[in-house]
Amino acid sequence: MIKRKPVLLIDGSEKSQEAIILLKTSGIEYVEYDMRKFAESCCGDLPTTKAPSVFAPEGIFKDLEGVREYVSMDRKGPSSTLSESAYW
Repeated sequence: MIKRKPVLLIDGSEKSQEAIILLKTSGIEYVEYDMRKFAESCCGDLPTTKAPSVFAPEGIFKDLEGVREYVSMDRKGPSSTLSESAYW
């Protein structure tokens, strides 16, 4: 079974840097995406998205408090409660 890695949306803020440290020190593998590069590579800004945010099979976790909540989750067993974000 292929496990999806969470995506961490960041910008240049101190909160984003703290979110990176939280995920790394927790040993969670993730994909990092800098929102500042989105405007250069696609279609403009993501005005309604807060950074940092984690998009994961377990759900969407916004702002630094959401990242902290994600890091504190128990992900050891098989997930029986997948959110709709598991299907993107």
